[in-house]
Amino acid sequence: MLIVGNGKLFTRDKEFPYEKDGAVVINGTEILALGKTGDMKSKYPEADFIDAKGGVIMPAFINTHEHIYSAFARGLSIKGHNPQGFLDILDGQWWTIDRHLSLNQTKYSAVDTMIGCIKSGVTTIFDHHASYGAITDSLFKIAEASKELGMRSCLCYEVSDRDGKDKAKEAVMENENFIKYALADDSDMLAGMMGMHAQFTISDETMELAAAHKPAEVGYHIHVAEGIEDLHDCLRKYGKRIVDRLMDFNILGDMSLLAHCIYINGHEMELIKDTKTMVVHNPESNMGNACGCPPTMELVKRGILTGLGTDGYTHDMIESYKVANVLHKHHLCDPNAAWGEVPTMLFENNAKIAGRYFKKPIGVLKPGAAADVIVVDYDPPTQMDENNINSHILFGMMGHDVVTTIGNGKILMKDREITVIDAEQAMAKCREESAKLWKSING
Repeated sequence: MLIVGNGKLFTRDKEFPYEKDGAVVINGTEILALGKTGDMKSKYPEADFIDAKGGVIMPAFINTHEHIYSAFARGLSIKGHNPQGFLDILDGQWWTIDRHLSLNQTKYSAVDTMIGCIKSGVTTIFDHHASYGAITDSLFKIAEASKELGMRSCLCYEVSDRDGKDKAKEAVMENENFIKYALADDSDMLAGMMGMHAQFTISDETMELAAAHKPAEVGYHIHVAEGIEDLHDCLRKYGKRIVDRLMDFNILGDMSLLAHCIYINGHEMELIKDTKTMVVHNPESNMGNACGCPPTMELVKRGILTGLGTDGYTHDMIESYKVANVLHKHHLCDPNAAWGEVPTMLFENNAKIAGRYFKKPIGVLKPGAAADVIVVDYDPPTQMDENNINSHILFGMMGHDVVTTIGNGKILMKDREITVIDAEQAMAKCREESAKLWKSING
């Protein structure tokens, strides 16, 4: 049994949102009780104690769209790569990287990503993987890293015809095999989806193949209308908009997750809403790739379950919160935009999305919820309570302020020291594998 206390406790539970000198009691993988620090220590005297030292105790973060395979891109300059647009970025950088990844490099890309997540207080990720140099068993390598580092992971492989039909079929089978493996796992720490790149790289034949091999319990994770080229391709080839094509193939639904959704219209929004399909916004990626600003505020306004992800740009969800906040204010020329919508996406909707794939409540501190808890070293100069905590997070915190991360009741980091793996040794291995990857790309 473990108590995390002597901190400002923010639970995200409307029944008990805040305790000035609060503590959370963890029993195994679940939260047992919450209350005043003194009361909890008296009631559970046998429990180990983690002292938050007056910091903020809150639920760990959830990232609903990651890209583990991009981990070794930092600092990489690909010879001859001078992108002039989004398609050039995809083919010249990301597809070049994923075509060269070995299984071991995929494993250590996951290790690096998950260490970064733990350091930023993220304990649950929805990852969208691609490694066309080594497809089979790639999701199992990521799952191996997930188990080692204590990360809750919903994984999928990016099905695409871009490297031919044989590899597209291999990608479908990797998804099917992993989904079945995850469904049989009783830890509530692994889940699988049928991953797809984007409709412009997927033929009708491959769409049908994916549908035939997708277990009924799960949905799809697919990029939608990230670039205007995707929309133009769909209109030109099929005479319909992207979401209509996805509807025709029964890809929409309450277990499916659509990333980006930049170039969609009102009709498509209604299809997404009527089918209870989920959407995830990735602000830094959209800006960095110069793809445009999605109608995210309209999606939230219409009641579409819209979460917040990073697309691999960062593992720091607070950073993405900050960027989304200013992006939509700037885009709409409205200083009031995004104040309520973005924290709803991050703190409420990401938890609801996770709730469709994992059994225990996540993203909330209450009895029976998954014991995913972080401590943030933050001492504000102004009043802070349940009414203004989001403003304090937005303007006062960053992911690197997280000092302790607990995932599913396991201490993953304490006092900024990773406890589940030899981080120094792991990062040395990451540098070794990334050097091999860079050499294979540039010679």
